[in-house]
Amino acid sequence: MPKPIVAIVGRPNVGKSTLFNKLIGERQAIIADEAGTTRDRLYGTTEWNGRQMTIVDTAGLLVGDDDPNLPLAEIVRRTHEQAQLAIDEADVIIFLVDVKDGLVSADTEVADLLRRSSKPIILGVNKAETEERRLNAVEFYNLGLGEPIPLSAYHGTGAGDLLDAVVEALPPGLEEDEDDTSLKIAIVGRPNVGKSSLLNKLVGEDRVVVSAVPGTTRDSIDTKLTFKGREITLIDTAGIRRRGSIDQGIERYSVLRSMKAIERCDVALLLIDADEGPTAQDTHVAGMVLEANKGLAILVNKWDLIDKQVFSFEEATRVVHEVFHFASYAPLVFISALTGQRVSKVLDTALLIESERNKRVPTSDLNDMLERAIFEHPPTSIHKGAHLRIYYATQAQVDPPVFLFFSNAPQQIHFGYKRYLENKLREQYGFIGTPIVLVFKGRSEDPRQGGRR
Repeated sequence: MPKPIVAIVGRPNVGKSTLFNKLIGERQAIIADEAGTTRDRLYGTTEWNGRQMTIVDTAGLLVGDDDPNLPLAEIVRRTHEQAQLAIDEADVIIFLVDVKDGLVSADTEVADLLRRSSKPIILGVNKAETEERRLNAVEFYNLGLGEPIPLSAYHGTGAGDLLDAVVEALPPGLEEDEDDTSLKIAIVGRPNVGKSSLLNKLVGEDRVVVSAVPGTTRDSIDTKLTFKGREITLIDTAGIRRRGSIDQGIERYSVLRSMKAIERCDVALLLIDADEGPTAQDTHVAGMVLEANKGLAILVNKWDLIDKQVFSFEEATRVVHEVFHFASYAPLVFISALTGQRVSKVLDTALLIESERNKRVPTSDLNDMLERAIFEHPPTSIHKGAHLRIYYATQAQVDPPVFLFFSNAPQQIHFGYKRYLENKLREQYGFIGTPIVLVFKGRSEDPRQGGRR
């Protein structure tokens, strides 16, 4: 089920990043007293009352207010633009205001847009640490957005009431259509790497706008087709830049739709620019795909522009594998979306990954592999002296493949040994292009009430 997106919006320095950190339960966003500290988009997952959701921390909506040369009308225009985009992309908006400052004109400007939207708006009144401030929160009824919820993002008071309101406002029916069994393929990557051109080449016609201007695609556009008898949904997405490099304005909010596309897809096709080579931005996008446990193929686009005498296929392959060492299982295809070079292999690769994601290993074969792996390299523990035993393993699910390992001390198993077992699984069974999830449980959680010795 795709997670609904809850965006925290508001003017600078009202405590959005502090609230974000409190809601996701970790200190991920940088917090400072200086207005406008958040220049990038941060996101994290939280669960409340049985509902999972993606929380997005956004930059302050007063874009350009630090430029004294900008006229007030331009500041207001940009504020309206970003507020409208935030409304469009999120499923629920937390509009955060500051009770210490009281109701200011910037809050009113954003509220004017929010009132006209069809999206649920939860009004959070931050910095209400005292009884007097909580009482002062009633001033924000004047925004016309419903009941203000007083809270303290720093201390966490009132956060539960805020989340209760968010969960109640989450729209039903966010699940994918159960009748839609198509393979969903998201085309993702940085701006201007050729995503729309690839989609056009795959479908054989101009179904989306193609432009050399980064950020042309602001929507995630679904295109249906049939390939080798398999129904496929292609999702073209807006470009994603690494954190800290997302421009103010439209592109900043386009990331939300790309996140939704990754959540929705079965397989992500990550395009990188052959001329520029793999970048930190590309690895950031790949990380988003892997965190969502989606299938991944890496497509090196614009390969037709490369002088093969200077930069050979073998050298390029080595470089890409080094940069994406954390996703060494992802297949690599060198293409040209412009000329069509090797584009015919793209959908074949996606179908292969789908097959690998649905692969099921018989329990007997799996445990034969486990016995050999343990014999060659006994389990290693986090703390020296721990006597570890792994009794047996079973595959719990497919798409993505999840394996359960039962042990006498699962919390003591070293990360390196978990990676060793993952590598052994891949050596034996492939799982090309898909993450595999390893879960280690104690013997008391063994449904067979006794492990294999």
